Amino acid sequence: MRVVEVTKYGGPEVLRVTRTPEPVAGPGQVVIGVSVVDVMSIDAQLRAGWGRDWLPAEPPFVPGTGVAGLVVSVGDGVDTSWMGRRVAALLPGGGAYAERAVAGVETLVEVPDEVSSRQAAALLQVGPAALSLVGAAELKPGAKVLVTGGGGALGLAVVRLARAAGAHVTAAAHDPAKRRAASAAGADVVIGYQEFAGPVEVVFDGVGGEVGGAAFELLGPGGRFFAYGVPSGSVALIDPAEAARRGVRVVGMEQVQFAPDTFRELAGQALREAAAGRLVAEIGLEVPLERAAEAHAALEGRRLVGKALLLVSDQHGDAIAAPSLPR
Repeated sequence: MRVVEVTKYGGPEVLRVTRTPEPVAGPGQVVIGVSVVDVMSIDAQLRAGWGRDWLPAEPPFVPGTGVAGLVVSVGDGVDTSWMGRRVAALLPGGGAYAERAVAGVETLVEVPDEVSSRQAAALLQVGPAALSLVGAAELKPGAKVLVTGGGGALGLAVVRLARAAGAHVTAAAHDPAKRRAASAAGADVVIGYQEFAGPVEVVFDGVGGEVGGAAFELLGPGGRFFAYGVPSGSVALIDPAEAARRGVRVVGMEQVQFAPDTFRELAGQALREAAAGRLVAEIGLEVPLERAAEAHAALEGRRLVGKALLLVSDQHGDAIAAPSLPR
C-alpha cells in the first residue's frame, strides 16, 4: 500500500510517497481502509523536528493521527459487527498518511449517515478539543471572549460553540480571509493582532508566543486563559506570578488531551452535533495523499482557513471521485 513518510527532519519536501506491506489487525485492533486523513499543524511541526527531545519517533515515520474510512478487518477480541462500518479513528502513535491504518477499537467512532467522511475527519480532533475548551470555560450569556487563531480549524469551532453558548465573541486572526471565516462562523467582532482591546473574561489562545502573552494582558481579575496553541513555536508567554496576583485561571494543553473513553464520548458528541447541523468544520484545502507536502506548506505559511485534508481513495467511503483543489 502507499504511505507518506517523513524521510528526515526538514521542510515539506522531506515527505515522500513509498510502499509498505498492508497492516494486520492485532488483538483489540481494526484495519481501516482510509478515505480521508486529518492533517494537523503538529504534523508539520513534528516533521520539522519540533519535540524530538521528548517524542520517541525518529525518521522515517508515517505521520498523522486521524482518519475516516471503512473497517476492512478486525483482530482478535473485536466485535465483527464493526466490519464494513464507516468510522473515524484516532491513531495516537501516528500512521495516518496511508491507504490503510491500524486503530485500537477504543478510539473508533461510528460516523452518522448525515455526516460526510470529509467532515468526520475534519471534526475528529478539533471537535472534541473545542467542546472540551468551551465546556471548561463555563460561559455565561454575554461573557466577553477572545479567540486567537480565530480563523484556524479549532479556532472556528471554538467561535461557533462559544457564540452558541451566548458569549460575545471577538476572533483575532492575521489574515483577512481568516477574519471573514470567523465572522461567518458567528464572531461578533473580528480583528487583527495589532487591534487587541479589553477587558475580556475568557481567552482561548490558539497561537501562543507573544500573541498569547498580549491576549493574556486583556484579562480582568478572575479571568480564564486557555493555552492550547503553539503555531508560533512556543506556548503563550505568561508570568505565573502575575496570573496568581490577578486570580486568572490558566489552563494548558491538558484540556485538549483525552483518555480514550473521554475522547470517544467527545468525538461522538461532535459528530452528533454535525449531524444535527450545529457544528461544521471549515475545510480550506483538500489534496490527494501524494500531495501531502502542499498541505504542510499551507499550514506552515499560516494562510490556510480551516482544515487541511488528504483524500486517499473513493473505495472506502465517500472521499473522492477526483482530486479536489484548494478552496
